Amino acid sequence: MNKVTQAYLRFPLARRIEHWVMMLSFTTLGLTGIPQKFSQSPISLAILQALGGIESLRTIHHVAAIVMMFGTAWHILVMGYSVFVLRDQMSMLPTLQDAKDGIQALLYNIGFVKTYPQMGRYTFEEKMEYWAFVWGAAVMGVTGFLMWNPITATQYLPGEFVPAAKAAHGGEAVLAVLAIIIWHMYGVHIKRFNKAMFNGKMTEEDMLHEHPLELADIKAGIADRRPDAATIRKRQMIYYPIAAVLTVAMLGGIYGFINAEETALKTVPPISESVEATPVP
Repeated sequence: MNKVTQAYLRFPLARRIEHWVMMLSFTTLGLTGIPQKFSQSPISLAILQALGGIESLRTIHHVAAIVMMFGTAWHILVMGYSVFVLRDQMSMLPTLQDAKDGIQALLYNIGFVKTYPQMGRYTFEEKMEYWAFVWGAAVMGVTGFLMWNPITATQYLPGEFVPAAKAAHGGEAVLAVLAIIIWHMYGVHIKRFNKAMFNGKMTEEDMLHEHPLELADIKAGIADRRPDAATIRKRQMIYYPIAAVLTVAMLGGIYGFINAEETALKTVPPISESVEATPVP
């Protein structure tokens, strides 16, 4: 007779959709961005040819960047609702305990201590990944704007900022892709396969292994204490106007990012059109 395993909801459907949208946009950015950095690589040339040339590659890259910008804006709004209206704990913020957990995990892995650290809603590895993504998104956004809108950028900044942005953008891209392939893939899919972003749930065995402190809070009935309906409505009346203003501001920022100017490739006419053939005397 099969033993029924208790499962706990970790991520609702909306959060899982958000994760997959960001994952697909990130993957597309990597597949279309890395070939531009290593343009002479045979693999890069094959990808370039398969996607229809450099213009198609850049168009796909830009569309994926726009999707990620919308995903980031949505994440900010959702987090604001979670913290302000529902009063969820900001459990993704790093603390001194995370540093202690990291040291203990290192000592455990090299055999100096016998117990692995007990962690709650998010482990120190998950927090590191999250904030690395936040940092990477900020760097890629700023440098991407400088590269996407070089004429506008150089009206306010020295021209050297554009090639510097290109170098930083490419370097951060390589770092981000390697982090996902090496750190995230190993920690989430190889070391212990985590199905939470597929079905939204974790078994009690996995919770006990990965998030024992959160499991203890769930069993004690203190993990998800939500305000009453009247309190939520009052907070919604405050949050929704703020969120509306923030939404308009973020959409305006995205529109300005995309339409500040035409790219340099479109601004400067091709040589074949701008240079007339000089007759030979």
